[in-house]
Amino acid sequence: TLRGWLKGRVRLSAGVCWPSLHAAAMSHPLRHTPESVRFLADRTVGKLARWLRILGYDTLYWPQLTPVGLLAEGRRQGRVILSRNTRILQGRRVSPSSRSDETRRPWVKDAPACVFIRPAHFRQQLKQVVETLGLEVTSAVLNRCVACNQVLQAVSKAEVEARVPAYVWRTQSAFRRCPGCGRIYWPASHRDHILAELERLGLAAATETRAEN
Repeated sequence: TLRGWLKGRVRLSAGVCWPSLHAAAMSHPLRHTPESVRFLADRTVGKLARWLRILGYDTLYWPQLTPVGLLAEGRRQGRVILSRNTRILQGRRVSPSSRSDETRRPWVKDAPACVFIRPAHFRQQLKQVVETLGLEVTSAVLNRCVACNQVLQAVSKAEVEARVPAYVWRTQSAFRRCPGCGRIYWPASHRDHILAELERLGLAAATETRAEN
């Protein structure tokens, strides 16, 4: 499993993956796909969560969770935590009843794997996560709803005629609908723009190189 591999190769503090994870993962031949890893992101990495969904990765974005709640929920669901919150990096928390050092207690037992996000800009955040975990980035682009994280379902053109602009209905032939929020998606030029962005970040080329090796 992803957690088992991380535990054997990187420095962990109560389940928190430290920056040394990057070097270890880059030498690992396995590429993770949207079927093999799931994420839980906090409020510090909202745009990153959106982009992971664009790439087809099951990514929950729960900005209301505290660091402790984030780790507990990640453990319960078997998700990798994504956060820029330094309290996660420190591996300790302050009891809600006091701010003194004497009341500091350990993190949640058996906390899940967690990637501490270093960059401030979401493009570099995406690059860090993709390279750190060896994510495949092109096979499931736009397969998941960006708004609510549900896997999109194919629908007939006739079903969406009243729900999309007339020009879109005339010029597009493939449509998909989110079973959660009901939003309608169509290819247009979005996929090309996304792939071009990945190429600018050097990510598409990186994953192709890993696949050949």
